[in-house]
Amino acid sequence: MAARGVLVALGAVVLLAGAAYALTSPTRLEPEAIAAEGSGDAVRGERLFHAGGCASCHAPAEGQGDGPVALAGGPPLVTKFGTFHAPNISPDPQAGIGAWSLADFANAMQRGVGPNGEPLYPAFPYTSYARMTPGDVADLHAYLLTLPASDVVAPAHELSFPFNIRRGVGLWQRVFLDPKPVVALPADAPELVKRGQYLVEGPGHCGECHTPRSLGGLGGLDDARWLAGGPAPEGDGNIPNITPGGAVADWSQSDLVNYFETGFTPDFDSVGGSMVAVQNNLARLPPEDREAIAAYLKAIPAVASAGEGN
Repeated sequence: MAARGVLVALGAVVLLAGAAYALTSPTRLEPEAIAAEGSGDAVRGERLFHAGGCASCHAPAEGQGDGPVALAGGPPLVTKFGTFHAPNISPDPQAGIGAWSLADFANAMQRGVGPNGEPLYPAFPYTSYARMTPGDVADLHAYLLTLPASDVVAPAHELSFPFNIRRGVGLWQRVFLDPKPVVALPADAPELVKRGQYLVEGPGHCGECHTPRSLGGLGGLDDARWLAGGPAPEGDGNIPNITPGGAVADWSQSDLVNYFETGFTPDFDSVGGSMVAVQNNLARLPPEDREAIAAYLKAIPAVASAGEGN
């Protein structure tokens, strides 16, 4: 009887271990959700590169200028979970993504899964990129491969326990990775607003900074307070509420468009802080994209500011 009890206990342990393994395993895209290898257009991809602000995280601050930059990894991101270092995403085949297939890239972008099956930390905003179309992902991939290669290997993340257990990120993804739109727009919403939703909720990943986090500090976005502002990810100051109930409530749609293009507010103040890099990227977009983003921000529900100072 004792031996039988031991076997039952061992069986239970095996079952629990199997369940834990399954729950923490990241989920890859279905093959039909990935564009054909080599189908991306680098010219279109440059537009997405600026919409996503890729250089802001993946290029050294001193290396950014008007010309192409080597995306060898940018400044460290210091958070309460630890310090994250953006990886090299240049075309170098060893240090960067030069040896990645489009499927590798798409799974990293939209499912947070590395080429070797490892879950990626959500400091990389794949929860937003999950809303991108396969064609846009392919275009961005094609553009990145045209940029200068760098053999610089980015430093490893510096995370404390238990956040250094990468396997746990797979469970986090099951809770927070949802490719559905955040805002339920009416079916007859103008196409300009729908385009703005795609840019803001997808490649632009605006909610990653402008939306407060939920569920006991686990790092997921509180979609019920979408774009309502909150503490800065680095823990210094607040990110403003950009819904019609926040800091830009009195701004017109044209005020927003002008701010995106020039960096000047309606009262002639100028952009500052981490928004400087964002505005520089917005200024590189076609005028119709800036119009679309502004139209969406004026169309979404007004939400009260999530914290003081927003």
